[in-house]
Amino acid sequence: MNPVHNEIGAVFIPVREIEKARDWYSDILNLPIDGEILFGHLYVLPMEGTKIVLDSKISHDDHVYRFPPFHFNASDISEAFAYMSTKQVEMDDEINGNWFRFKDPDGNVLMVCECM
Repeated sequence: MNPVHNEIGAVFIPVREIEKARDWYSDILNLPIDGEILFGHLYVLPMEGTKIVLDSKISHDDHVYRFPPFHFNASDISEAFAYMSTKQVEMDDEINGNWFRFKDPDGNVLMVCECM
């Protein structure tokens, strides 16, 4: 058995202010604010499946995602786009087929994609 598993445990996202980022991501993903901020700079979002780790220690201009490192799943891309519009999130102006991009408050480019 291989000691390195063929699965992703977590994705790290660089953020400037850990509390502000925790609150923003928890709001758009409708997540409870559970757990504590670890080591003064890490917060693990209570996601289903692969976790997202917000990290304020790696945040500066050289560590902003300019291209989405992953995508959030959506069952209806139009509904997801309308929802994110109500959250006053900086987004692309339109849906591109079955996906759209948006930015978090730190300027990281992320994506929502309709799962088939």
